[in-house]
Amino acid sequence: MTKGFDILAPGQVQASQTIDIDGGQPDAELSGESVYDPSMPAFPILYLAEPDAEAAVLSSGVLAYLVEAMPQARFTVVGSPASAPLFADLPRLDRIILLEKEGRLDWIALWNQLRVTRWGLIVDMRGSTLSGKLRRERRAVRGREKPDPHESGPQDQARHAVEQAARVLRLDEVPAPRLFLGEETRAAADVLVRPDDRPILAVGPGTDWIGKCWPAERYSKIAAALLGPDGPLAGGRLLIVGDEDDRDLAHTIRLAVARNRVIEVQGRLTPLQTAAALSHAALYIGADSLWTQLAVAAGVPTIGVYGPSDETVVGPWGGASVRGPRSLDEYRALDPRLNQAIQHMMDLPAERVLKVARKRLAERAATS
Repeated sequence: MTKGFDILAPGQVQASQTIDIDGGQPDAELSGESVYDPSMPAFPILYLAEPDAEAAVLSSGVLAYLVEAMPQARFTVVGSPASAPLFADLPRLDRIILLEKEGRLDWIALWNQLRVTRWGLIVDMRGSTLSGKLRRERRAVRGREKPDPHESGPQDQARHAVEQAARVLRLDEVPAPRLFLGEETRAAADVLVRPDDRPILAVGPGTDWIGKCWPAERYSKIAAALLGPDGPLAGGRLLIVGDEDDRDLAHTIRLAVARNRVIEVQGRLTPLQTAAALSHAALYIGADSLWTQLAVAAGVPTIGVYGPSDETVVGPWGGASVRGPRSLDEYRALDPRLNQAIQHMMDLPAERVLKVARKRLAERAATS
């Protein structure tokens, strides 16, 4: 029987649970319960990240777990041009391989780059068949997890994406999304953020579809309330993140406070550098987007605003999800494919989000 991983303190690896592995030779167990010995040979791990950047961030806790739990491991990451750069600062990274297209010849070329190594572990978050064609001791492939005998029904469809990722390794505890930030990445962000002792409220208004876009004036209203003289972040600064295309959307938001208190980084930082910028924030508020997941991965208290999205699957892990009066099914009744040019988010009032924001900041103040 093949084995999975228990959650252990950094420096320990133990074989215990089942990962579904089919075909090929039997997969060997990882070395036992002893603390890491620096004389041990390197353990090569191949990680195939999802091509979608947002999905890759949601799963990133699994890779961070392996980094912490297996200090003898060295990593090769395969990703798309959108997802691969997110892992540029991964500790003990040997190389990043870009899979720019997914045609048959592209997969063969990738196989040719990887086949010379006998991998200690292959983790495939894409759910591809590539791992079955490579030499390896063990593999864990998304979509091939053994079902939990204590549960019934389409389990993964109802699970949060972060939990789905943890199930690929059959982890007892679910690691939160996490991206590693190197010194150069942080320095690039700090050039724009210029950290000081003033608190920062971060907002990410941009989305990939107008249906998920919350009105900019409502972000502005919340920013003015939180950063104003009587707000919990009084005197603080406003950080606006996103793509270059989001700059027009942010025009109303930037007027919430004085110009010298606004930090605009849309289109000026990579997503990984944006995560570094977000790490300075006291609170983040944003839509269903990559930027919201980057805030979570940066360890920032996060509030997501939702309408025609399933926050039970993609809501900010460990954060708060706020939605309007309509359920996802009600949005689907109006827009079955959730792709029409309709501003679905008009019925979520700013007051509802502001109430949650004040509560989160009060909780943070009470524990600091």
